[in-house]
Amino acid sequence: GTGMGLAVVQGIVRNHGGFIRMESEVGQGTTFRVFFPKAMQPSDERKTAAAESIPGGHGRILLVDDEPMLIELGRTMLEELGYSVTAMSSSLEALERFKKASSDFDLIVTDQTMPALPGTELAREIMAIRPDIPILLCTGYSSMVDEKKAKELGIRAFLMKPFDLPALARTVHQAMGEVSPKIPS
Repeated sequence: GTGMGLAVVQGIVRNHGGFIRMESEVGQGTTFRVFFPKAMQPSDERKTAAAESIPGGHGRILLVDDEPMLIELGRTMLEELGYSVTAMSSSLEALERFKKASSDFDLIVTDQTMPALPGTELAREIMAIRPDIPILLCTGYSSMVDEKKAKELGIRAFLMKPFDLPALARTVHQAMGEVSPKIPS
């Protein structure tokens, strides 16, 4: 892969107040242990307030990322927000799927760093087929593209990894042009 997997995991773990411990022995392998702080069950009142602060949505999203863990995380988060998600781990296969049925999708969410066809190239190919489709480009790090460059390419929204549910909800709403209440960061 791209070597971004552990960096993304580390960002997620840090954002939740945890840490990672690594143990490695020559000839024995490496073990990573991930630790999170104990979570107290929130009261029903706090659960309700949290759910109300992150607006749901509707629509059909094509999610593309070459890392299976991030595909599952992204699918879960988007479905929790109310979207219907088709998730694919190959940008080339995602492009073929889009070519066959471009009207099946309301938004494309794609990772930038992928083998064969990076997110910016996938976006170009998709916009050549359907220029009106909103695209959200995600990246953990890329010297090739930033938010300004993405906008210049016609990509509607840009999101840095790791991200949380409120950031994803806010950015998906922005990309789809939905009106949503202010979401706390």
